Amino acid sequence: MDFHRFVQHARAHAKSRSRAAGKRLAAGQQPTTMFITCADSRIVTAEITGAEPGSLFELRTAGNVIPPYSLTAPSSEMATIEFAVLQLGVSEIVVCGHSHCGAVTALNGAKIDHLPAMRGWLRPRQRTRQPGDPAMRAEGQEHVRGQLEVLLAYPFVAEKVAAGELRVHGWFYDIETGEVSTCAEHAFLPL
Repeated sequence: MDFHRFVQHARAHAKSRSRAAGKRLAAGQQPTTMFITCADSRIVTAEITGAEPGSLFELRTAGNVIPPYSLTAPSSEMATIEFAVLQLGVSEIVVCGHSHCGAVTALNGAKIDHLPAMRGWLRPRQRTRQPGDPAMRAEGQEHVRGQLEVLLAYPFVAEKVAAGELRVHGWFYDIETGEVSTCAEHAFLPL
């Protein structure tokens, strides 16, 4: 999409939104769900979920990576999760990975020497698996499981989950088929 078409689309969208919807959104946000996913341009959260503006609080990171909780090394990701859970009081968090993810491929050994910031972001999470390992077939889904573990180690997330005030879900989006599966105990099942 060229820039001029993008601007025209944005203007048309703004004109088509009702004044009442605009006032509702301007009055403040009250999302019920936080959606953590990859920054990949092929992931269109509203298309995947059917969510209306204001219903999802989104966090997009390279590879939907959630950094470990550490007050000595706070990050924007940690602050965003904290805000969603403690300030906005979301009752659901979805961690959504996807197929054909460059960051997940890099986590599993792909060379990204030409991307020093990305390499630094992913290095603490790097795996030692070798290409061809049978587990590589489900690397994206395994990555979602790993991010859920990290998220559930956030003290305030663990507290809210234990109190029954927050539910955490793992999803996997297949770019080719558009199918979404959810993380169950031993497998990802169609949603």
